[in-house]
Amino acid sequence: MKSWYQRNKNQWWALPGLLPLFLLPLAAWCNTFTVLDDGRTVLYYLPHALFMALMLIFDWAALPGIALAIFVRYFPGYGLSYTLNAILLMVGPLALCWFGYRVFVWRRYRVIFGSLSLTFSRCMWLVLIYSSIFLVWYQLAVFLGFLDGYYSLNGAEPLNIRTLINFQSLMVGTISGMPLCYFIIRAIRNPSFCRIFWLRLKKQFHPHVHLPEILTWFFLTGVLVALMVSKPGPSSTIFNTSYTFTLLLPLMLWAAMRFGYLFITTVWGISLIVLCRYFGNYVPDGEDFALQLAITSSCWMVFSFTIALMAAMTTRQRAVFFHVRQLALIDPVFQLHNLRALTRDTSKYASSLLCFIRIPELEILGRNYGLLFRIHYKQHLGMYLRQSLRENENLYNLSGHDLVLRLNNSDDDEQRLNHLSEAIQQFRFLWDGMVFQPQTGISYCVALPPVNHLPLLLGELSTMAEFSLTTRRVEGLLDSQLHPLQEDMRKKVAMMNMLQEALEHDHFRLLAQPIQGVRGDTWYEVLLRMSGPGGKVISPEVFFPVACEFGLSSRLDFWVLEHSLAFIQRHKERQRGIRLSVNLSPASVCHNGLVREVSHQLARFEVEPWQLVLEVTETDELTNVEQARHNLAGLQALGCSIAIDDFGSGYASYARLKKMDADILKIDGSFVRNILTSSLDYQIVESICQLARVKRMKVVVEYIENEAICEAVKQMGVDYLQGYYIGHPEPIEKLFDHGNPAHCRVVEPA
Repeated sequence: MKSWYQRNKNQWWALPGLLPLFLLPLAAWCNTFTVLDDGRTVLYYLPHALFMALMLIFDWAALPGIALAIFVRYFPGYGLSYTLNAILLMVGPLALCWFGYRVFVWRRYRVIFGSLSLTFSRCMWLVLIYSSIFLVWYQLAVFLGFLDGYYSLNGAEPLNIRTLINFQSLMVGTISGMPLCYFIIRAIRNPSFCRIFWLRLKKQFHPHVHLPEILTWFFLTGVLVALMVSKPGPSSTIFNTSYTFTLLLPLMLWAAMRFGYLFITTVWGISLIVLCRYFGNYVPDGEDFALQLAITSSCWMVFSFTIALMAAMTTRQRAVFFHVRQLALIDPVFQLHNLRALTRDTSKYASSLLCFIRIPELEILGRNYGLLFRIHYKQHLGMYLRQSLRENENLYNLSGHDLVLRLNNSDDDEQRLNHLSEAIQQFRFLWDGMVFQPQTGISYCVALPPVNHLPLLLGELSTMAEFSLTTRRVEGLLDSQLHPLQEDMRKKVAMMNMLQEALEHDHFRLLAQPIQGVRGDTWYEVLLRMSGPGGKVISPEVFFPVACEFGLSSRLDFWVLEHSLAFIQRHKERQRGIRLSVNLSPASVCHNGLVREVSHQLARFEVEPWQLVLEVTETDELTNVEQARHNLAGLQALGCSIAIDDFGSGYASYARLKKMDADILKIDGSFVRNILTSSLDYQIVESICQLARVKRMKVVVEYIENEAICEAVKQMGVDYLQGYYIGHPEPIEKLFDHGNPAHCRVVEPA
């Protein structure tokens, strides 16, 4: 039976046919009439609102029921002819206006009240145009003799006060009664709508509205309505007149802006029925009664339209603002909560357990399989972890390959963390037919509001999560054995800030160390030092690893390049053959704009390309080997020389040398240091020299500390020597302050 009712309740012979029979007498009871001059005058007319509400819910299926209800109401007292005329009079304008409304609003036309775009359309078609057509249609029926002249909505003259009052009252009843009738019909049709209505009503309230404000509003509104509907007596004041009605508008606008559309339209509809019913208690009866009634009716109409439109606009604005605020808390790409949401939630709750999840392999996998891989991995991992989360707990996305869980701090934190760690380790991600299980590092800490330095806290958690990859267990931020790591991170951050300040204010110094050729030619390697606090000189072994880690190494390389070429320009008249070598970090070698930048700087300072040697460290840190080869070939095409620095210190040095074309090979000093005492080092250096000759590369031997080492390597046929025996690094500005421009030891050929 229940399923049959659900299937057929919207048929024209079911609820649409039965509800008007019961609701029309109730709506007619709410009507208010009075007598002016020669006929009856309408002050409040609710049946039109009922008919429109039925159409909004049941569409065209409501028309037969409306016609039947009119017939049942009028036939017993007025006869068949009058009843048929009444049906034609009421159903004709109703159908015409509903058709126009459907043409202009062709989708979602039956949704609940409160939509700003629908509010304007409904006010136009279902209120203004409907009332106008009904008034004209009704008067035409009276003129043609179908209705009694006593019931005419016009007086002797069409444009008089009575016509104005009737027209305004028709609009007032429709605009204020439609939301009320709509709610009643929806509640009868589906009782669960009452709960939905209540939830929507609460959602439309301003977030800062509290119970005292609501009670205050109800008290003031109740007092004003009571003063108006109470019978005037000898002690009556101005507050018992229509003046009090004007005081209702600020209260209603207050509710419209603070409490939302559904609340104010419901309360205003009920209040207006009561106020119209007892209009005689506050509208003075006298010679100008018709004028006073017209003014009061105008106030009812203006207030109704103003309240409805103001409530719709403010509710819509609040909904849009809430939606925008919610969007600001969501990462638009990953569709996960972001750092802003994490900041809000850590301040909102009394205690939070932050669980930092690091997935470093996601960087490489994302580079190979694209950004979409990383997006889907994080989304699927998020859905997987949410199954283990409790109420008010959430997952947050961070840039790169990191995620954060915010858990409620409880007594079983350790157990939950171990459970989450096991769940993450068991997670499998399927992509393009392959199963992926990247390694994850997990760290945690307890955060108490206010968390003023959340990014710094996340940075420390990131370090702990990185350490967790080694220990393969969940690491806590407050573990005593991890304090050195945290201190190391703080030192790195301090060094990064010092590097940025040095780059902005040129707090660097350039040194030059000679590289002496066995055939007499000399060039210089440019070395970088940073000026620290109090004039302290900081070597690159301290700051350069930090620069590489924080992405500042390329800026340092270009700074050195620019200032080295500027030095050559300043001294080219004095030393036309000066030649400098500049080191490039792996990040710079793989930089897309390296060749363009070097070419620009050479042209800017008018330096010949042969005067510049670019040293590339032989390392596995080249992120894009193909781009590096392309850049080195482009630099050689410009005329610059390419030197492989510290050859032999990296992995698979010989294999890489086969694929890389360079002009100069610099042998790492670790093989030269013990060349006189270690036959193995001697053989390695000699084999490198032979390989370089096969590749037609010049050989530079570093770490020439004494004459014995110098003589030993010269016997191998090397081309250039570098070390403290040849010359110490000195400030580049003092390079030509000595009698010997090169200021280095003269080496005789072997």
